[in-house]
Amino acid sequence: MNRATMAGQITLVVMIMIMTMMITAYGGDTNIVFDPCSDTKVQKSDGFTFGLAFSSKDSFFFNQTQLSPCDRRLSLAGNSAQLAVFRPKVDEISLLTINSTTFNPSLFGGYMVAFAGRQYAARSPPVFVGDSSHTITSFTLVLEFQKGILQNLFWKKFGCSSCSGASLVCLNNTDCAVLNSKCKGNGGDIDCGVGVQLAFSGTDKNENVLNSWYEVANLRQYSLYGLYSNLRGSLTSSFQNMF
Repeated sequence: MNRATMAGQITLVVMIMIMTMMITAYGGDTNIVFDPCSDTKVQKSDGFTFGLAFSSKDSFFFNQTQLSPCDRRLSLAGNSAQLAVFRPKVDEISLLTINSTTFNPSLFGGYMVAFAGRQYAARSPPVFVGDSSHTITSFTLVLEFQKGILQNLFWKKFGCSSCSGASLVCLNNTDCAVLNSKCKGNGGDIDCGVGVQLAFSGTDKNENVLNSWYEVANLRQYSLYGLYSNLRGSLTSSFQNMF
């Protein structure tokens, strides 16, 4: 599926905002593929394009089998699905954000799937983002490669140890969520934009090991994760008027 076809199927949502704000290739980027529904092989420091699709959980399944959002058998357009496309740098920790002033995931089904590629049609399991009562604002996504080809995308959960305060609740003992009544869009003082911390594992096309996932684990172990997470608020505040 080319980009034009995909854009016709899924309404393209806003923004590509990573820690260095990119849509063009990096210096030294050898990956010329920008379509999240096309296959590619990457090496360290390449850009890699993938998508996040937002819709209802059932809309990601066809005959009880989960398919990639690139698959035309899914009726994502009919479900008013939304799409965000990112191009992070391979094996660097990236913080991806979606501005809550222009996007409310609960209005589009409340679930999110990360995806890229055609032959392997790699996609994450659908993960709950929000409903009329709660919004989960922080996620960790790991992209797993083998010899530079994306094999899998999976969400890492770290429990509710960071849940504290009257504005936060623990859902299913796995996710810390914000009460929607406390979000800025509803008159509260909390930024409820969706943030995804991205890391890599496996090997690149030159069989170099991708280590950024282990760096994320170390950030959490040494209590630096909170400091890193606060950067999301700073970025969102600084760039919220650019989109």
